[in-house]
Amino acid sequence: MKFVDLAHISLKAGDGGDGVIRFRREKYVPKGGPDGGNGGKGGDVIVRANRHLTTLLDFQYRSVYHAPRGENGAGSTKTGRSGGDLVIKVPEGTLVREVASGAILADLTKHDDECVIAMGGKGGRGNAMFATSTDQAPRRAEKGEPGEEKEIELELKLLADVGLVGLPNAGKSTLISVISAARPKIADYPFTTLVPNLGIVRVAEGKSFVVADIPGLIEGAHQGKGLGIQFLRHIQRTRVLVLLVEAPRGMLKEDYAVLTNELRSFDAELARKRTIVAVTKIDTLDAPALKKLRSVKLGRKEMHFISAVSGTGVRELVLAIDLALKTPRRPARPSRATKSERV
Repeated sequence: MKFVDLAHISLKAGDGGDGVIRFRREKYVPKGGPDGGNGGKGGDVIVRANRHLTTLLDFQYRSVYHAPRGENGAGSTKTGRSGGDLVIKVPEGTLVREVASGAILADLTKHDDECVIAMGGKGGRGNAMFATSTDQAPRRAEKGEPGEEKEIELELKLLADVGLVGLPNAGKSTLISVISAARPKIADYPFTTLVPNLGIVRVAEGKSFVVADIPGLIEGAHQGKGLGIQFLRHIQRTRVLVLLVEAPRGMLKEDYAVLTNELRSFDAELARKRTIVAVTKIDTLDAPALKKLRSVKLGRKEMHFISAVSGTGVRELVLAIDLALKTPRRPARPSRATKSERV
């Protein structure tokens, strides 16, 4: 199935039904009063999250949605039937944004979360509603109000606890295939991952977390190079990031700097997330080279040396991720006030 994480659609809620002008016509009531009923309310447009959906692909084939209008009123003061609501189903983790204002209308993160995006119009009043002591036979009624129209953008952000980030061919797909049941494409050339992959990692009985593997970043990704940063939105909701750097390259500091810079360029909050560094493919190094690599420090970042092929260090990495997810972050220390601020 093709993965689509952005969609632009037009919505039109139902118009309200018209009120009617009617008068009672009964055999023994020669001067029957007004009995025109009100129009029914137009249907609302509702966007609802559904756990069984994983992509916005359907919106590539249909981009205009109309809710049913309300029915007109009838005689005997009968109110017209209201138009049924139109429910648009989207994957969990979908952000709904109004195109005109850029305002976020809803963030649907759980199954059955929903939001009324466009309100249906009210039904018009029939002439029975206008009868007064001075006007006992009104000959006027109202038209139904039009339903709201909106242009919205749907943006899917995958729901995962952990995000795997690395340069192309850093071993992200191999790692997620080893620690979970996910089966992404794996090859010995860059950019084998073209869409995000999700996997559930079982830590112990009844304990698990969800990990997301996104396509590789390269230096200048925030400027559109490579696959760009279009998929970084899928790790914005994660609590822990695992940055993968290749051991055979021998450029841990340089690769780490590239990744953190691209994250920061996309969203400063990503660079502030709890981060674990995984040095991959250590099975390709001899003992002296690996010893030299282990001496490299990346500030105070937690580092794990692993081989997804041989399994070395993988279990320890999974346990470290699980611990990081369970450990609350310490609140940032307030900056010390300057002399002028204390006065």
